[in-house]
Amino acid sequence: MSTPPALALDGVSRSFGPVQVLFDVDFDLRAGEVHALIGENGAGKSTMMKILGGYLDPTAGRVLLDGAPVRFADQRAAEAAGVVMIHQEFNLAEQLSVEQNVFLGRERKRGLLLDHKRMRAETRALLDRLDCKVSVTARVSDISVPDKQMVEIARALGQNARVLIMDEPSAVLTNREAHVLFEQIERLRDAGTAILYTSHKLDEIGRIADRVTVLRDGHVVRHAAAGEMDEDAMAAAMVGREVTDLFPPKRPAATDAPTVLEVRGVSVPGLVEQASFELRRGEILGFAGLVGAGRTELMEALVGLRARTGEVRVKGAALAPDSVRKARRAGLVYLTEDRKAHGLLLTKSLRENLTLLALDRFSNVIIDRRAEDAALDDAIREFDIRAPGRDIAVGNLSGGNQQKLLVAKTMLAEPDIVIIDEPTRGIDIGTKQQMYGFINRLAEAGRSVIVISSEMAEVIGLASRVVVMRAGRIAGELEGDEVGEDAIVRLAMGLTGARFEEVAS
Repeated sequence: MSTPPALALDGVSRSFGPVQVLFDVDFDLRAGEVHALIGENGAGKSTMMKILGGYLDPTAGRVLLDGAPVRFADQRAAEAAGVVMIHQEFNLAEQLSVEQNVFLGRERKRGLLLDHKRMRAETRALLDRLDCKVSVTARVSDISVPDKQMVEIARALGQNARVLIMDEPSAVLTNREAHVLFEQIERLRDAGTAILYTSHKLDEIGRIADRVTVLRDGHVVRHAAAGEMDEDAMAAAMVGREVTDLFPPKRPAATDAPTVLEVRGVSVPGLVEQASFELRRGEILGFAGLVGAGRTELMEALVGLRARTGEVRVKGAALAPDSVRKARRAGLVYLTEDRKAHGLLLTKSLRENLTLLALDRFSNVIIDRRAEDAALDDAIREFDIRAPGRDIAVGNLSGGNQQKLLVAKTMLAEPDIVIIDEPTRGIDIGTKQQMYGFINRLAEAGRSVIVISSEMAEVIGLASRVVVMRAGRIAGELEGDEVGEDAIVRLAMGLTGARFEEVAS
């Protein structure tokens, strides 16, 4: 008799009120195997993982642990049974230290007292496995986004899980950090751990998965061995159509267009030094570089979110520092890389989020709800925002639909210059295609766009000119035929000639 799956779903359905999001799903996780779950944003992946991880109960069907029906009272009960979930959105206590987060709820004790020495040593060992150098005593709110993800992973590793559910764990990691993560996944698999892995990066699925399940609109549409599906086949199964020409035709360099943004000698204390560049009308300008190079910090300073020195001019007029309102009135806006923490109010509705940035257009002593509803109608139609109901809390939308809402909210302010930081982080290939088309249409309409992205293909595919940052400084600028992976990597890593060839090999 074959060994039953470590964890499985048997005919599981799930509804939220009148809205059904999962339909008769069968799925299993086996010891010593990586099972990838893929699908578009809104396909039902998160709901399915939360049921497996003890966060939600199914409306119908069964959860099976080692072949026997089980009902987890909550996620702690699931963790006690060896089922641990690493969330896409961080589940960390920001004001506690790294060590305290890793052992939160399962603290080591010596007698009646906490054994901090032991916990620090074990935390250090877990982080070393992930090649993460962050201090174990650092407060989580003070560390970088990639380091927060590593702390989440370290916490899961420290629980010796027999089933590990990983929701987009590499979305905020650099290529080097992702490589370390994959090595850990392979070790866990070889040690007998059952792993569920979700990612919108289909090349990752091809690298680490043994099996693939495709979810579309709450239905399982395909189960396959990983080797049976290439990236094109996975994309087509996810969206129900062939996905070709991911990027729109690249716009030519706007060499004769007027300059709309001039940045001269801008510095951000301790983060950016003497940055200078220009942006032209109707141009898509890419900003590339390693995580921590200072790209986000520079853009936040331009729109008034950080203190800065230096000169910024919008359409020839000097822009005062430290004022988001003045930047917006000048036509300059910024879409944050962290839509959950800084872009949207997760407990509020679509309407309340949409009009927040341009609220003065909808209020004269009292807010005009009818005008807000009309604006939401337009946004849903223009940006293809898909939600089960208009009054749903935005935190319950998929990542792709949250990103579309964030774009709609920003564009309601009618900006001339749009800075988009990591425009497709955590969204599926179909929504990526939509986002790239939208960025291109902005430029066609005469707006100017700066795209910050850690995905090399994204910068190369969209931008006719690319500025590369390294260690807080602008390392160089590429245009036209110069824009390519090798040239960007050389500048981002400070490598030239034979030294680059040595590192690349």
